[in-house]
Amino acid sequence: MTNGKKHILMIDDDEDDFFLVNALLQDISPDQYALEWAPSYQEGVKAIAARAHDLYLVDYRLGAHTGIDVLHHFRNLGYKAPVILFTGKGDYHIDKEAMLAGASDYLVKSEINAALLERAIRYTLDKFDHLLAIEKSEKRYFSIFEKSNDLILLTDNENRVIAANPAALQVLHYQEDELYDTRLSDLFANNEEAEDFKERLRTSGGVLQREYAFKSAAGQQLDVMMNASVLDANKQLYLCIIQDITARKQKEREKQQQEKFVITGRIARLIAHEVRNPLTNILLAVSQVKSEPLSEDPNAQLYLDIMERNCHRINQLVTELLESTKLSDMHLTPLSINALVNKALTLANDRFQLNNIAVEKHLEQVSSMIMGDEDKLIIALLNIIINGIEAMKAGEGKMVISSYTDQNNVCLRITDNGSGIEPQNLVKLFEPFFTNKTKGTGLGLTATQNIVIQHKGTIAVDSTPGKGTTFTLCFPKV
Repeated sequence: MTNGKKHILMIDDDEDDFFLVNALLQDISPDQYALEWAPSYQEGVKAIAARAHDLYLVDYRLGAHTGIDVLHHFRNLGYKAPVILFTGKGDYHIDKEAMLAGASDYLVKSEINAALLERAIRYTLDKFDHLLAIEKSEKRYFSIFEKSNDLILLTDNENRVIAANPAALQVLHYQEDELYDTRLSDLFANNEEAEDFKERLRTSGGVLQREYAFKSAAGQQLDVMMNASVLDANKQLYLCIIQDITARKQKEREKQQQEKFVITGRIARLIAHEVRNPLTNILLAVSQVKSEPLSEDPNAQLYLDIMERNCHRINQLVTELLESTKLSDMHLTPLSINALVNKALTLANDRFQLNNIAVEKHLEQVSSMIMGDEDKLIIALLNIIINGIEAMKAGEGKMVISSYTDQNNVCLRITDNGSGIEPQNLVKLFEPFFTNKTKGTGLGLTATQNIVIQHKGTIAVDSTPGKGTTFTLCFPKV
């Protein structure tokens, strides 16, 4: 402390021992240590309370107390300091007890000399400084581990999760004991990505800035950015730092959808203009021909009817395309999300019964409210519900509809156990005229997306071929 000296307190009821120890220290290092004396346990406890010393020399025998009592006092105070215990020769059980109680070292009184004493003090102080630095470092890293917004997982060489920070438990919706019974590969949304991750970790020793799809305990898909590396090569421990980029990716997808929607609208208007002009001319020509005497060909009237009917059909398709891609006026009122679901299900009830499809509802007990156009939102829900019914086998189908609140949004999740959608078709799902149905126009989901966007909402789809499809719609909560 002062003048660079290390201050040492010696707690010993034998004054001769104090003078001997002081003489030994002054003999070998006179300017390095300043020794003070507490002649009893009580005096020692008072001096310890000041926390003014760098090291403590404590005799085992202190009248009615022992040096172990002093060590316990340090522990009760929560005061970490280096303590060397003086013991008698052959007191090996005391030596062991002292180390367990927190002593940094022990010395046999009868064997003490200047070199041994100075070495023990110097080594104890150095060791304590190193341990203190390590503890501070551990606290710093533990604080980072606990408070980080990123997901932090530790895994062993068998891919088992052995530690997880609070952010990981919260985002993945796992209880701590449940996650520790889980392998990291189980968190991946698909096996191919899990195998890719393991292969990269095995061959290159790490994974840097790579995107993967995770799934939470609730089955929700998460977009994540993964960084993984070897933490301890000997113990074969791996550190995985994972960023939840689901919101960012969702915003990117929404932006792409809106940009695509605007472009589609422009193309639709261009098509309408370019197609309807010649179409009108054809219809006028057909009408003119039909108003005049027909040729003697018996099929002439049939051909004219076919031409006229298909012209009207093309005109109707153009109208539907324009309607599905234009931003129409809306009549917004506060609406209950649960009430919307129930009305849509009532309108689709005949189809459910005809195909013997089961419906399971998990709606919030207190329905959240949104601002919306009731007619348009019911059309959007019906398009999804009817698509789901048509994708399921009669008598085997099951549709599950859930409503829940996610931060400032009210969300609906509509899941069917139908045929599912191939990955290459998912990206085309909302494009006009894309359909797998033999008689479909491919404009239903385009219109649904239009309605959701007009309500400042989002729509996402997740599907597994052969297992089913889930649509998730979210709208701003009132």
